[in-house]
Amino acid sequence: MPNSMKSLRARARARAPVLVVVLAAAGVIAVGLISRRTQAQELQALAVAQAVPAVKTVAPTSLAAAEMELPARIEAWARAPLNARVSGYLKAWHADIGAKVKAGQLLGEIETPELDQQLSQARSELTTARSNAALAASTAQRWQALLGSDSVSRQEVDEKVSDLAAKESLAKGLQANVDRVQATKQYARLVAPFDGVVTARNTDIGALVTAGSAPGQELFVVSDIRRLRIYVTVPQRQVPRIRLGSEAILAVPERPGQLFKARVESRAQAIQAGTGGMLVQLVVDNAAGELLPGSFATVKFPQAGNAGRLGVPPGALIYGKDGVRVALLQGDRAVIKPVSISRDLGSVVELGGGIAPSDRVIDSPPDGLRSGDRVRVTSDTSKASS
Repeated sequence: MPNSMKSLRARARARAPVLVVVLAAAGVIAVGLISRRTQAQELQALAVAQAVPAVKTVAPTSLAAAEMELPARIEAWARAPLNARVSGYLKAWHADIGAKVKAGQLLGEIETPELDQQLSQARSELTTARSNAALAASTAQRWQALLGSDSVSRQEVDEKVSDLAAKESLAKGLQANVDRVQATKQYARLVAPFDGVVTARNTDIGALVTAGSAPGQELFVVSDIRRLRIYVTVPQRQVPRIRLGSEAILAVPERPGQLFKARVESRAQAIQAGTGGMLVQLVVDNAAGELLPGSFATVKFPQAGNAGRLGVPPGALIYGKDGVRVALLQGDRAVIKPVSISRDLGSVVELGGGIAPSDRVIDSPPDGLRSGDRVRVTSDTSKASS
């Protein structure tokens, strides 16, 4: 019996290390299973989190009042190209370019030998017609006296009276011809139509002058530059901001730093197909003669109505077949809204509408983002801005 007990104890001592190893292995396996389960749960949570795109939001930028600057051209208040109405040779000119002239002042004279001969011939024909009419009048008067004594017939008297009427009518026609030639002869004197400045002289003494010269071949050009007209094409989107009587600032390159006040005089009330804008006319006083007609200028329109406009970063805009849009954050969802662009200011794009100052705009929205998609905010500057 003692030997059997010793044998059992010996076996138990032999099995103890094995049991320890088995328990240790079971513990390692249990720890591994628990670790794997934890890692799987963490990976699943990470995958769910990564499925929701991360975004950052910004607040719309409130833009202050700005000026609209547009190119313009300057024209004289009145410009009169003086072409020849009679043919001949320039006899003399009395005003050169840059000369200030008064209305009716003589600028040049044209020699018209052919027209002078026509006038002389017309006067001679008129003299002959008047003589014939006077003879016909005395004849008709005598025949009417003879009719009282029945010395002549009524038919003969009527013929003499009719002959008088015809010759008087011929004399009136020839008088009208003389008046026409005399009126044409007056155009041999080139005079200024209004007070102004001679801005062009395209002829000289002895030059052949032809009546009805083509445009651009005028002999003189007189311009009234005491006031000037400013023409500017305003883009269609900006047309409502231009009001009659409003003031604008005019600048010209030849006078840097000097500004002139102009006033909106009229609008074309139509959009030009070629430019996509409306022609606007302004008036500027030029009593000092500092501005030159025909030159180019820059016009600045104060935009008091521009206050309250909102802008967003260029990266917040979404371009596609549906136009320009922005993504707004509402709760934890994205909402896509269409917008219109007024101006690109570089770091900020001014919008013509579509968002409110309190909106939270998603900056650099991820590709494929649609309305209703869930998003998570990583950075929100709209709260700090407000």
